[in-house]
Amino acid sequence: MRTLKWLALFAVVGLTTACATGKNYQERPRTMVEVDNQSLSDMTIYVLRGSQRVRIGIASGLRKTQLTIPQGIVFGATSLRFLADPIGGTVTPVSQEITVSEGETVILRIPPGR
Repeated sequence: MRTLKWLALFAVVGLTTACATGKNYQERPRTMVEVDNQSLSDMTIYVLRGSQRVRIGIASGLRKTQLTIPQGIVFGATSLRFLADPIGGTVTPVSQEITVSEGETVILRIPPGR
């Protein structure tokens, strides 16, 4: 009988711990890039942090596209650059370095003829 009480106690403690860790975290705000692609070409968009290059998506020609920067890229205020690689093209324009904070939306404008 005493063993049964201990097993019941451990089961309750185990369930309490499992429930407490399930959703007890704070969700970080999403950092976005709005690509205003005024060019005819579709572009593969990359975010550059130091020497790290991460593909974040494709921006269709003559459209605005919302892309999410992965959470591991931005910590507080982070210096980033963006690279727009035209699909089937040879020129890959890179933006100037800008400081981005978590939760912000960056506007990346690709002019016509790129």
